[in-house]
Amino acid sequence: GVGGILAVLHACLDIKGTILDKLHYVLFFLAPAMNPRYLCLVDPEDGKLVKGTVRVGQAVETVGQAGRPKTITGFQTHTTPVLLGFKDRAELAGNEYIAASSVMEGVVIVEKIP
Repeated sequence: GVGGILAVLHACLDIKGTILDKLHYVLFFLAPAMNPRYLCLVDPEDGKLVKGTVRVGQAVETVGQAGRPKTITGFQTHTTPVLLGFKDRAELAGNEYIAASSVMEGVVIVEKIP
């Protein structure tokens, strides 16, 4: 991730002698730094993907607000797996699952509510 970006930046110190000359393949060091933001729900018992409904919307800062304020605004409801945008945040929409993690990004383990 960050190491690839630093390697390219270091090569850019002498850009005419490295990247623009014979070392153009140094740009491939940027590939590990590019990873998508996604959300997948996984069942803890068998490790299979779970189709659940999530709300995806713009993140709202809720630090210092009393009660239980909404953490997203302008949301759309999707079924997982979902790709998240740069400023997007996701939360579980239905009452059928509860997340084991407070961060809804990447692979999240969910348990069925009895």
